[in-house]
Amino acid sequence: MPKLLLIAYHFPPLAGSSGIQRTLRFAQHLPKFGWEPIVLTTHPRAYERTSDDLLRELPPDLCVRRSFALDTARHLSLFNRYPGFLARPDRWTTWRWSAVPAALDLIEEHKPRAIWSTYPIATAHEIGAAVHRRTGLPWVADFRDPMAQDNYPPDPRVHRAFSRIEKKVFDTAAAAVFTTRGSANIYRRRFPRSPTRVEVIENGYDEESFAGVDTQVRKPLVPGKITILHSGIIYPSERDPRPFLDALAQLTRDKKISDATLRIRLRASVHEDFLNTEIQARSLGDLVELAPPIPYRQALQEMTHADALLVMQAENCNEQIPAKVYEYLRSGRPVLGLTDPRGDTADLLYRAGLKMIAPLNDAEQIATVLMQLLQKLNAGQIELPDERMVRNASRVGRTEQLVRLLESL
Repeated sequence: MPKLLLIAYHFPPLAGSSGIQRTLRFAQHLPKFGWEPIVLTTHPRAYERTSDDLLRELPPDLCVRRSFALDTARHLSLFNRYPGFLARPDRWTTWRWSAVPAALDLIEEHKPRAIWSTYPIATAHEIGAAVHRRTGLPWVADFRDPMAQDNYPPDPRVHRAFSRIEKKVFDTAAAAVFTTRGSANIYRRRFPRSPTRVEVIENGYDEESFAGVDTQVRKPLVPGKITILHSGIIYPSERDPRPFLDALAQLTRDKKISDATLRIRLRASVHEDFLNTEIQARSLGDLVELAPPIPYRQALQEMTHADALLVMQAENCNEQIPAKVYEYLRSGRPVLGLTDPRGDTADLLYRAGLKMIAPLNDAEQIATVLMQLLQKLNAGQIELPDERMVRNASRVGRTEQLVRLLESL
C-alpha cells in the first residue's frame, strides 16, 4: 500500500477549529482507496485549547508523530511582548526546528510516496518545502484558502513571509490544492507560468460523524421560540457581526421581532468579550445568547435541531467557504447566509437551493432577508438543502479526489 506523509498543525486534540476535520478525515478515509496515511503534527502544548472528543476517532493503527512546538505568544513572551521574528510566518515557527528531522525519520522508516502539507499554519508549508528539498518526494501544498492577499496579513513583514512561501510552493511543489474555485483562480492568475498543478478539493462533511445524530426527529433548542444558530468562531473583521446585530436592534425597536419568540444562539464564538460588548450596547441580551463550546458530535446534533443556521462571511473572503457550511448542509436545516452574493460561499448556498442571502455589511438587507426567513419558517415553506448536492459533498468523495491527484503525480 503506498503511503502519504501528512504535515498538519490542525489535528486532534486541538479544540475549537473546523480545520481539524480536513486532515482527520483524509487520514480516516485514505485506506479505503489503497493509501496509508502517516501524520506529522505538533505536540499538544502548542494548542491554546484541547479536547479529547476527536482523539477517539483516530484509527487505532494510524501512525501519528507529535514533534516539539511552542506558541510564541504564550510560551516566549515577556510582559505580553515577544520577538517578531519568532512569529513569522506565524506563532508556531518553532515547530519547523523539530518537524523537519521528525519528517525525515518518518520517511526513512515508512518510505512514503508523497508529502502533503496544509495551511492555515504557514509553517506547515515551510516544513513541506524543506522535506521535499531533502528527499525529492512529490509535494502537495494544501492551501485551502489564499495566503497573501490585499491588506492581509496586515503586518508587511508577515505579508512578505507569506509571499515568499507562495513563490516557494509554485517553484517546487507538484500540486497546490484549494477548497474553492475562486481561490484556485487567484493563484492561476498569480503564477501563470508555474509548472505546479492547481486543483480544487472542497471541504465537506463526514457521514460517519453524523452516525448517532438523529436528523429525523427534531426537538426545539428553545421551546416556544424560533432558534437561529451560528456554530463556530466569529471573527471581528472577516465575520463582523455588527451589521447583523444592528438589524436585530432595529427590528426589535420596530416590534417586528421579540425575544419572546426568537432566539439567536452564537455557539463557541471565541471572541465573547467583543461580542458581549456589542450585544449589550444594543440591548440585545435577552435575544442573543453566547453559548460555550461543546463536543463535536453534540455540536452536530445541535445543528440538526436548530430552526435555521447562520453563516457569516465578509466580502474580503469571497474566495473562501467556512468549512462548517458543509456540515450545515448535511444537517438538513435552512441556512441564513450573510455574505457577498458574488462570493464562493453564496455560490455554494445557491447550488444547494438556499436563497436566504444578504450582504454581511448591509443591516437593511439583513433585516429584510431575516423577516423573509422568519415568515417562511412560520408558514412551513422554507427551502432545505438539495439532497443530491449534499450527498456529493461527503469527505469520502473528497478523499477519492485526493487519491486521484496523488496517483497522477
